[in-house]
Amino acid sequence: MELEKNNKMNALFDFYGALLTDKQKEYMQLYYADDFSLGEIAEEFDVSRQAIYDNIKRTEKILLEYEEKLHLLENFVSLNRAIEAIEDYTETAYKEDLTLQHLITQLKNNKE
Repeated sequence: MELEKNNKMNALFDFYGALLTDKQKEYMQLYYADDFSLGEIAEEFDVSRQAIYDNIKRTEKILLEYEEKLHLLENFVSLNRAIEAIEDYTETAYKEDLTLQHLITQLKNNKE
């Protein structure tokens, strides 16, 4: 469960991080991506552990609200699933169609 939450927060941070303040970005980067503890972050910024905890919780809520309104992560995951399904189908039904394979490759490259 914790790993799933970390992965989701990292993904949301990738999509919406530019909308956060510099402090929010730094705390989220250190906590979720760099695996710092609350105490380590507090020491780094010379603030209380509670201040870090509160900021991270508020930022998590903000990221979840952005996703609830904009659905960028949800749409990205859905698009990836559709591309994978098309790719799988093409490999079995249209193995020799190089144009179709090229178009799928373009789709995969453009989503990043």
